[in-house]
Amino acid sequence: MKTHAFKTMAVALLAITMMLFASLALAVDKPYEPYKGTTIVVSWPSLPHFQLAKKLIPQFTKETGIKVEVDMLQYMRLHDRQVLEMGKPKGEFDVIAWVVMWKSEYGMKGMLTPMANFLSNPSLVDPTYDFDDIVEAYRVNGGVIGGTKPYLDGKGAALVGIPFSAQTSMMAYRKDLLEQAGVKVPTTYDELAEAVKIIKTKTGVGGLTGRAQSGHHCTDFFLTHFAPQGGRILDENYRPIFNGPEGLKTLEYLKIFVENGPTGMTGYSYAEMKNSFVQGDAAFYLDDSKIRKTAEDPKKSRIVGKVGYALHPKGKVNASGTGGFAMGIPANAKNKKAGFLFIQWFTSKRIDRMLADMGGDPIRVSTMQDPVLQKKFPEYPALVKQLPYAETDWRPLLPEWGQMDSQIIGVAVNEYLTGNKSAQAALDEAAAKIEELLDRKGYYDWAK
Repeated sequence: MKTHAFKTMAVALLAITMMLFASLALAVDKPYEPYKGTTIVVSWPSLPHFQLAKKLIPQFTKETGIKVEVDMLQYMRLHDRQVLEMGKPKGEFDVIAWVVMWKSEYGMKGMLTPMANFLSNPSLVDPTYDFDDIVEAYRVNGGVIGGTKPYLDGKGAALVGIPFSAQTSMMAYRKDLLEQAGVKVPTTYDELAEAVKIIKTKTGVGGLTGRAQSGHHCTDFFLTHFAPQGGRILDENYRPIFNGPEGLKTLEYLKIFVENGPTGMTGYSYAEMKNSFVQGDAAFYLDDSKIRKTAEDPKKSRIVGKVGYALHPKGKVNASGTGGFAMGIPANAKNKKAGFLFIQWFTSKRIDRMLADMGGDPIRVSTMQDPVLQKKFPEYPALVKQLPYAETDWRPLLPEWGQMDSQIIGVAVNEYLTGNKSAQAALDEAAAKIEELLDRKGYYDWAK
């Protein structure tokens, strides 16, 4: 009797075990099954990469059964709309895309769901996803909070988002103008400073274009050339240090660029900077890595086929900027798991390559190393070499950065470039204002 009972129990346990394994296999093989028919709402900016991605949503729904509504807004309206929804007990958005400057604010206010909530669930995670293939600087810049500084990696850091439409800085140049002037492609800042003078003298065309308009644009102009000088805006204790030798050296280069650039650079925004290059008014473009799309578009460019791509020149160090967007899950989202599956699908190797082929912004090294895409997109070989130097702390992504950026640093640098203040006075005054701002916000309370 006992033997029979044990046999019966063993058979029952085996059956239960097989059922559990079958259920687990179903979950792994069909991760979307529990979420079929679910409708998620996604908050995206109305920018080119996201407009391309929107075209793939019907394919996502066909493959997963998850329906998607996209709330696509003009970039400048996106932040306030997201904050409004994430401040409610239950928000409308299941997925949001944020520009990297907003991640610390969202994180500090507890508005984001840690990715660990999903990555620890084997029924959700695609085993072929390959996190190591995502550009490391993009991952940290767009999706990490709470590390050595609130916006960096390190002990205590948490992943809250995945990069989507990220970028770094690199150099584009007019091959024909460099040949005409007898100038080699610059590899250092001293070579670049000399090259812009020679090109201006010999060809009459501006050397390097840049966005030197007062405010946010001028800050970006400063930062782009500041990081290669080994510069940092704040030290480890959040004290401003950009008014030191690295900052002064940067302003020295900026002055050369403005004096030998297209006419009116101190009034240039991003749009004017880009337009001046593609319309043939500058030999060098040293800013975001997305310039090829416009430079090779015959509807927008007069320099199609004349552009080469190279590494950001070296100052004290090799360094380039980081920026763009990342996607994550609001803390008050209604459909978090379905939202995660959406993010995972859109940032997978397969879709990253598909979006890149359509003209989107890749986030994966494997995409940029693809021989077919490298032939199609001539900037990719240089971009792959640039990415190891992409700098995650080239600007402090604190909630106060917006004010530091547009109202303080960008105003001070423009005042110097327009001759209204000396280099040292402009940077010293800006540093004092930032220290007062951060002191008021409590950054130095532990030191008191």
